[in-house]
Amino acid sequence: MHCSQAARRALAQVRRGLLGAASRRDASRATFASVASGDKVPMSRLEPDEDLRQRYAAMEDRLSIVRKRLNRPMTLAEKVVYGHLDEPDTQDIRRGVSYLRLRPDRVAMQDATAQMAVLQFISSGLPQTAVPSTIHCDHLIEGTTQAQADRENQFGGKADLKFAVKTNKEVYDFLASAGSKYGIGFWRPGSGIIHQIVLENYAFPGGMMIGTDSHTPNAGGLGMCAVGVGGADAVDVMAGLPWELKAPKVIGVRLTGKMSRWTSPKDVICKVAGILTVKGGTGAIVEYHGPGVDAISCTGMGTICNMGAEIGATTSMFPYNKRMYDYLVATGREPIAKLSDSFREHLRPDEGCEYDQLIELNLSELEPHINGPFTPDLAHPLSKFADALRENKWPTELKAGLIGSCTNSSYEDMARAQSVAKQALAAGIKTKVPFTITPGSEQIRATIERDGMLDTFTKVGGTVLANACGPCIGQWKRTEVKKGEANSIITSYNRNFAARNDGNPATHAFVTSPELVTAFAIAGDLTFNPEEDTLVGADGKEIKLDAPHGDELPSKGFDAGEETYQAPNPEGDFDVAVAPDSKRLQILEPFKPIGGKITDAMVLIKAKGKCTTDHISMAGPWLKYRGHLDNISNNMLIGALNAENGEVNSIKDQLNGEYGAVPAVARHYKAEGKPWVVIGDENYGEGSSREHAALEPRHLGGVAIIVKSFARIHETNLKKQGMLPLTFADPADYDKVGPFDKLSLDVSGLSPGKSLEVHVQKPDGKDFTFTVNQTFNDNQITWYKAGSALNAMAKKA
Repeated sequence: MHCSQAARRALAQVRRGLLGAASRRDASRATFASVASGDKVPMSRLEPDEDLRQRYAAMEDRLSIVRKRLNRPMTLAEKVVYGHLDEPDTQDIRRGVSYLRLRPDRVAMQDATAQMAVLQFISSGLPQTAVPSTIHCDHLIEGTTQAQADRENQFGGKADLKFAVKTNKEVYDFLASAGSKYGIGFWRPGSGIIHQIVLENYAFPGGMMIGTDSHTPNAGGLGMCAVGVGGADAVDVMAGLPWELKAPKVIGVRLTGKMSRWTSPKDVICKVAGILTVKGGTGAIVEYHGPGVDAISCTGMGTICNMGAEIGATTSMFPYNKRMYDYLVATGREPIAKLSDSFREHLRPDEGCEYDQLIELNLSELEPHINGPFTPDLAHPLSKFADALRENKWPTELKAGLIGSCTNSSYEDMARAQSVAKQALAAGIKTKVPFTITPGSEQIRATIERDGMLDTFTKVGGTVLANACGPCIGQWKRTEVKKGEANSIITSYNRNFAARNDGNPATHAFVTSPELVTAFAIAGDLTFNPEEDTLVGADGKEIKLDAPHGDELPSKGFDAGEETYQAPNPEGDFDVAVAPDSKRLQILEPFKPIGGKITDAMVLIKAKGKCTTDHISMAGPWLKYRGHLDNISNNMLIGALNAENGEVNSIKDQLNGEYGAVPAVARHYKAEGKPWVVIGDENYGEGSSREHAALEPRHLGGVAIIVKSFARIHETNLKKQGMLPLTFADPADYDKVGPFDKLSLDVSGLSPGKSLEVHVQKPDGKDFTFTVNQTFNDNQITWYKAGSALNAMAKKA
């Protein structure tokens, strides 16, 4: 069905409106005529009609207003964020206090989260997305390292991709057709990981994007303010609405010196994670600056920003410099590089700007780091890693080494890892454990194949996986280690929660740089220190590995490889219907409002300790159900540790006294009309941006999540789905609430900043009251009253 001309004109008006009121004022208001006027510069080669010059001019105009209002030097983060304000002349601007209404330049979605986002966008009734948007097929491809019967006894990248295309056909067809109909670019399976594709094609200095993946900040390596969000936020922006974000604080990391030998950009973020911990960046943008920045490649900066998600940061950013210019030129975007050069005053912090927190880091003194296990902020310098292994009795025998992923799959990463592998081959030795290589994109795969890197990795004992997320997100069909068997693996990934990579909670996963992973895989022993220790060659002689090296960019240029992009075709006639009996996709039904009074809500589970989005809504084999809310709800909180009995996925059903799986008990409560709540610990919901961790509790009858503290994205996702994310005013009250208590609260007077009282009825008849805090603003309260943000948007429409 074709959209009417009237609808098209209305949409065009929305698109123009995205540039904000500031850009529609007289051109004389622009601060720099050199940027405001000139030839069109496309935002990307794939979107020739989207003008970057126009966006820069709008930023200039907004910043001229904001500068007069603030009358002080600004950080880079402030320039980019405030340069995207919807109403720069009237909005309250206070770091850590104000809720900002922003106009992002684009939206990116990976296939697992895109399913729900697209289903929600279809519900909006709009004919086309209001901002440039893309879908990337990277999450649904399972990696293998041994022959598989379901892959014709084959394994590795080609076999895995062929299998994924077959088994996920329904989902891929749905996303491809929806993309064509609604104006969304579609990157087919095998194209690569969303964040690498964005860096190669869409990221630009000073831009703002949101992505439905927590590692969206990867684009900060090109000076972009790129923020991970839930699908409901993406729907708002695609529908042409302002995106809401609490004005971030800014943590400055001043870099001096220069890295050498085995030290790499990965060690910068491993060190910073050790300093700030998994929640130290919450509510803040981490801004790297100082003379040491120029010693890091553009893709190295991307690595640092990518793993910045592990400290809870809103995003991380680097100032524009020559390394970014070179990368833009190398990836076919010289016009953007030249325009960014003329705009550079807005792409770096002002002299004398102030940070809410400042960290000093001398790269010349920085050691290589290995972080883990079970948490990405447990940082160990290489010189002390062996001692930590022995002291904690962690398995020292390595069982697998894995390099690549969205964090570390650049040309430079692969070149440095290859330089280590070549030394092993020259000595006649190979890796002693399974060794996998995940190219970040088809462009990277084709280029490193042409330049002989894949051949080196294969000869040293490696298995090349598909251009996809694979084991990093749990898409690893691991068969050589039994579930429950304690073992150690080391990866160049970003996240290492229990059971994250292979579904085995006993796997001790460590993260580090690709070159160190390669060295450890050759040694087969985590106590090996390549800076100090030696290996034994095939001839029996000892060899010491030289420090890794590798070119930042390919001297022969990038090889694009196979064409994997499908451009949207809004004029076509596409069927995006969902079959009623589908097991993979399900049309969403609007949630009913919870209401103003909650009476005798059951405690479904009192979760103890770390409860990430992986614990709340596991990935791995469950990814296949990301487009079917009822089916994927069968994994709700199955990884959370029950404080009552110390077990996972075993809770007492208070209606019949029997123990059962968490989703089953929740379904029983819902069927009986009994509301329920979850009690949680610190930084509840850290990790992925997956909104399923909020959708599932809502779908199964949950009304509130009461915890000591929340991770930013998860708290917002809960609000978006019409639930109550609440925090204990006194964290000690967590210990007072029992697993069989019943909770009541009155939220009819919900208002910004107002605390709420929760009345608790104990099983023995005793009762008490405790206070909870909430962070709803006026707009978010309308979401709650409507039942969800999507319901509120539908009412306005």
